[in-house]
Amino acid sequence: MTAHSDRALYVETLIKAPMDVVWALTQDPTAHVRWDARFTLIRPVRVRDDGAQEFDYELDLHAHTIRGTGVSLGERHGRGGERTSALVFDTDDALSPLGNGRGYWRYIPTPDGVRFLTGYDYAPGWGPLGCLLDPIVTRRFVWWLTAWSFDRLRLWAEEGVPPEQTGWWRSLLPGNRPRARAGRCLSRPPRTGGPTIMQHAPESLSGLDS
Repeated sequence: MTAHSDRALYVETLIKAPMDVVWALTQDPTAHVRWDARFTLIRPVRVRDDGAQEFDYELDLHAHTIRGTGVSLGERHGRGGERTSALVFDTDDALSPLGNGRGYWRYIPTPDGVRFLTGYDYAPGWGPLGCLLDPIVTRRFVWWLTAWSFDRLRLWAEEGVPPEQTGWWRSLLPGNRPRARAGRCLSRPPRTGGPTIMQHAPESLSGLDS
């Protein structure tokens, strides 16, 4: 992750797989938690009148489980075949390094596959200590975790490698095996200047609340 005045996190990867495959693996809660190391459980709660999905989430750290809530809204019929998903999330857990936040996914079709990218920002947890650590430790680690997860997704969608085969401990084993690498992902939008990362969000995010 490179330093930048825009503090929002950005991760992008190219997935050489059909759009419907990428959509299914990211929008289905059961599939989502298999590749995304930021969650161990996503439990749908109810669907709002506008189609937004309320959910509870967990991250099991063994010594402690972080719990929170979120709302997401997916749109499948964007310009040029693009799809989007907007998200807001929050937690009351004092031990969570992330407080409330908002973000988006964009699915952009290209001749080579799907440009799958995210932009999101959040308020640091842990009070004053969290605000101090966030730019130098937490935010960098969260970017790495997101990018590593995106590459696990890519391997699953492109090559059929289950995320369980690219987990933490398997990455340490010797031998010629598929390995997820955060460094394969972009940490900034391809073009410099112009809108900030969060200004690239779909319009659906502006009307979404927790």
